[in-house]
Amino acid sequence: MPHHLKYRVLPGPLAVCRLASDAHIPAWALEGGFFSVVRTHDELSIVCTEDLCTEDRMGHGATVERGWVALKLEGPFPFSMTGVLASFVQPLAEAEIPIFAISTFDTDYVLIKRENLKGAVMALGAAGHEKLGEDDCG
Repeated sequence: MPHHLKYRVLPGPLAVCRLASDAHIPAWALEGGFFSVVRTHDELSIVCTEDLCTEDRMGHGATVERGWVALKLEGPFPFSMTGVLASFVQPLAEAEIPIFAISTFDTDYVLIKRENLKGAVMALGAAGHEKLGEDDCG
């Protein structure tokens, strides 16, 4: 049975940054209200407020994707609950909207490009998901 979820669009544009796997976690990346840091053997990925991710701060070899917005699923969701993220991203996949997903202990965040926001809201609504709050859906 598919989940019918509530979500909200978080304010402010975000950037997804890729640095070398051995790079230090820069202090500036932790300054914004929303950030995520993941280090693997292959890379250091940082999601942060877009205005923090400037060329002079990034350094040589860094890659930046700008223009993301975050959709926050209204949790918390117990770890035993299955299919939550799948039920939310399936309508986006069917609408050919690329995503970048981040999970926390309590909930999930799905990042999409700002230009896809209106289409995402429409696809999610058609799938029975409810958007909370207001945004420009521009």
